[in-house]
Amino acid sequence: MERPFENILVYINGSEESLAAGMAAIIMAKTTGAGLTAMYVVNTRALSDLVSARIFLPMEQEEYRRDLEADGDRYLRHVEKLAQEKDQKITLCKISGSVQNEIKDHIKKNNIDLLVLGGIGGIRSRRDEFLNEAERVMRSSPCPVLLINDDEFIWDRFESL
Repeated sequence: MERPFENILVYINGSEESLAAGMAAIIMAKTTGAGLTAMYVVNTRALSDLVSARIFLPMEQEEYRRDLEADGDRYLRHVEKLAQEKDQKITLCKISGSVQNEIKDHIKKNNIDLLVLGGIGGIRSRRDEFLNEAERVMRSSPCPVLLINDDEFIWDRFESL
């Protein structure tokens, strides 16, 4: 029987929702035999925008970038440990650039056939809606997207796997 998905990509940004998406992706990969990649994107576009808006000085930009990279390493290690708990192989990918563009490029270059994203929280303002990277990725993904909204359900399923 053919697998429903061959290659799954989960976008991790450190939020609780993205970590639940990581667990959901591990469950799906484990139960279907699909390959699994967890990706963190250091959003250099947003950093440049902060310097352009004079919110950050260029020197502060580099310090904040290093902090974001360290955060990304920590989040990816956490998802890797979750995968190891379930004996699931996972590839980690940390990249810099525009979140939307980097995810789309990775999907196309690596034959990803399912993107897993954490739930999109309530929109508090038009600005939040415009800046929500996960939503932008969801709307422009070149492959099917699985949106994980019920964190408790996923936690329960993950624990019982």
